[in-house]
Amino acid sequence: MSESVRRWTPQGPLNIRATVGLHRRGSGDPAFTYGRDGSVWRAVYTPDGPGTLTIASDGTTITGRAWGPGAAWLLDQMPDFLGAHDDPQQLEPRDPVVERLLQRSGPLRIGRTDRVWEALVPAILEQKVVGKEAWRAWRYLLRRYGERAPGPVPDTMRVPPPQASWTQIPSWEWHRSGIEPVRMRTIRGATAMDVERHSDRLRLLRGVGRWTEAETRARALGDADAVPVGDYHIPSLVGQTLVGAPVDDAGMLELLEPYAGQRYRLIKMIELYGEWPERHGARMSVRDYRSF
Repeated sequence: MSESVRRWTPQGPLNIRATVGLHRRGSGDPAFTYGRDGSVWRAVYTPDGPGTLTIASDGTTITGRAWGPGAAWLLDQMPDFLGAHDDPQQLEPRDPVVERLLQRSGPLRIGRTDRVWEALVPAILEQKVVGKEAWRAWRYLLRRYGERAPGPVPDTMRVPPPQASWTQIPSWEWHRSGIEPVRMRTIRGATAMDVERHSDRLRLLRGVGRWTEAETRARALGDADAVPVGDYHIPSLVGQTLVGAPVDDAGMLELLEPYAGQRYRLIKMIELYGEWPERHGARMSVRDYRSF
């Protein structure tokens, strides 16, 4: 299979892993992996069909290589995936804590995939569960229904199925993946909307609320202001980092208000470099609905 290549030089510093790491759904994600040389490998169902993109840097220039029918689309979109459209300088520190976060993180870019469906499905899978439970289901469904990623990739890499194909997954396979009927119905119902064209209407979908919308928009559209209200951990983390004590959603929104327009960027900085509160009580457990 032929290889397509693009070289691109970003304007200003770029931490590739900090920019693209949020797109990996666990260490065993069949659609996203890191090479031993530090390269990034990503399988995508593009508007032109399946494709694989790998990205590597020599410290100055980014080299992208791609395979499959979607290769040209992936290389054309690569700069936006790496945050070329984004302006990290729009986050202006208004207190010493955020100033220190900026000093640690540097200019944190928010990239975009321009593939809403491939951000929406994992976000639905992650609703109100621990990450391990959702990632287990994502791995199972992609290995069963995703096609092998094109190019010189490991046999385990898979391209996520296109939107219409998710309606064809039988109910027993959802069960085997560990997904209960509520999330299964949410994903099936979402196939009725052209989410790529109507990303501003996601909350019209049954079962899609503010948290799922924010998680999807941040990844697919590079929305630097998306706030995942309803998250199990983020309010406590934001509160602990900014004022030294955990807060709830209302408290988090109040603390983030001075940074309206850049709230997701600040949240990502806090997740990477903030102060986690001490854990007390039981943690959320990994549930298992499967029976074999």
